Amino acid sequence: MYQIALITGDGIGPEISESVIKVLETINDKLDLKIKIEKLEAGDNALAKTGKALPESTLESIKKSNVCLKAPVGESAADVIVVLRRILNLYANIRPAKSYPNMPALKDNIDLVIVRENTEDLYTGMEFDVGNTAVAIRTISESASKRIAKYAFLIATQRNQKKKVTCVHKSNVMRRTDGLFASSCSEIAKDFQNIQFEQMYVDACAMNLIRQPEAFDVIVTTNLFGDILSDEAAQVVGGLGMAPAANIGDDFALFEPVHGAAFDIAGKQAANPSSFILSAKMMFEWLGMKYQDQKCFTVAKKIESAVFGVVKNGIKTKDIGGNMATSEFTQHVIANII
Repeated sequence: MYQIALITGDGIGPEISESVIKVLETINDKLDLKIKIEKLEAGDNALAKTGKALPESTLESIKKSNVCLKAPVGESAADVIVVLRRILNLYANIRPAKSYPNMPALKDNIDLVIVRENTEDLYTGMEFDVGNTAVAIRTISESASKRIAKYAFLIATQRNQKKKVTCVHKSNVMRRTDGLFASSCSEIAKDFQNIQFEQMYVDACAMNLIRQPEAFDVIVTTNLFGDILSDEAAQVVGGLGMAPAANIGDDFALFEPVHGAAFDIAGKQAANPSSFILSAKMMFEWLGMKYQDQKCFTVAKKIESAVFGVVKNGIKTKDIGGNMATSEFTQHVIANII
C-alpha cells in the first residue's frame, strides 16, 4: 500500500487534482497496485482559513506519506513549495521536456531533461537593503553542486538517449559562484567516462533550446537558471500543460505540474490535466526505484502511453485549442490506461 499525500491547490488545482485522483483510482482498481490518497490543503485557500499557507497538519501528513503530489497554488507558492523543498531536503528538481503528437512543439524529436539544483542560489531569499540599494546573496556550495551533478549523470546513464550531460552556468561573469558550480560538475564528470560532458553559458543554452533543442539530453544547472530554462523548454515542446516536474531528495519526493494555478480559467473545466497526470507517471517511476517495485514501472509506462495516445488522436482540452472539458479528457486517458 502506497500512501500518497495530495495537495489539491488553488485555481485550477482542485480540477486537475480530481483528474489525477480518477487516474489513481483506476490504477488501484484495475492494475493491482494498492494506493491510498489523502487530500490536503496548502496555498492561498489554506492561508485564508488557517493563517498559514502550509498548515502544520498538512506538513505532518506529508511526512507520514510515501510520496507527495502537489497541484499548483496561488500567490503563496513560495511559502509552500520552497519551504517543502528545504524541510524535506528535496535537492533535485527534475523537469523533462518531450515532444508529444499534435502538440505545437518546435520539433517532433525533442526529449531532454533539466536537472536543477533546488536548495541554493538566489532562491534562499537572503535579501536586504543597504540604504536605497537592495542586495541579494547568491550561495553556491561545492557539496550541493557535486550532489546535483552526480544526480544528472545518473539520470543520463538510465536514459536511452544521447548519454550526454550539459553543464549550464555563467562562469565568465560570476567567476566565483558559477566557477565553483562548473568545476564541481567537471570533477563529477570524471567518474562517468561513458557519458559525454559539455559546458555551455546560460545565454547560449537559452538560444540553443530554440535553435536546436533535439541536441540536448540532460542539462544540469543552478536553481535560478534551471527555473527559467525549464519553462522555456516546456514552451519549446508545446506549452506548460504537458510539463511535469519532480522534487527529489534521498528519502522523499514531491511531484507537481510546472504550470501555475491559472485563476483565469479556474472552474471552467478548460485546463489540460496532462502535466499533473504525467507528474504522477514520474511519481510511479520514483516509487519503483525506491521500493524496487516493478509494478510501479509498468503503471508509469501505461500512464504515459495513455496520454500519448489521447493527444495523438487529436483529443485536446479547451486551453490548447480543443473542445474537451478537463473531466472528459481525463476519461479518455483512463480508457487508454485500461
